[in-house]
Amino acid sequence: MKFSLSNEAVQWYKSELNLQAGDALRFYVQYGGCSTVQKGLSLGIRKDTPVNPACQVTEEGILFFVEEEDEWYFDKHGFSVTYEAGSEAPEFHYEK
Repeated sequence: MKFSLSNEAVQWYKSELNLQAGDALRFYVQYGGCSTVQKGLSLGIRKDTPVNPACQVTEEGILFFVEEEDEWYFDKHGFSVTYEAGSEAPEFHYEK
């Protein structure tokens, strides 16, 4: 699965979550919210330690990852995270 974060998204997560080099941030499936790939579900985030990452990317010493147990959620879509200045939060994009 292809996975990427824009530099602006990385900076937002660092600032909002006080992330430092050596930290790891997990994207996981949660009930509720909305998504274009799974009805009634959305992605949550939390500081966590990877066990069996399906995909991961390291930016500025911070590991961003999705565990294998959550890979089904993406339904074979690639996943990218962007952030536009002035927005409330980063946006998730799914590409086949």
